[in-house]
Amino acid sequence: MVYGVAHVVSYLSQFMTLHPGDVISTGTPPGVGMGMKPQQYLRPGDVVELGIEGLGQQRQDVVADI
Repeated sequence: MVYGVAHVVSYLSQFMTLHPGDVISTGTPPGVGMGMKPQQYLRPGDVVELGIEGLGQQRQDVVADI
């Protein structure tokens, strides 16, 4: 990570209230678009899903920026 955990929590706390149990997603997983050949990026219609056992799951649908 470029910034330590304390810095990230301090920075985010300026804009939102953090509560015990909140999850802060940082970084990118292996296989991200810029590092692939050819490069691949998310497009409208793509779906990103992730989950942490015991915590839950989340889903984001990619839409065009209008």
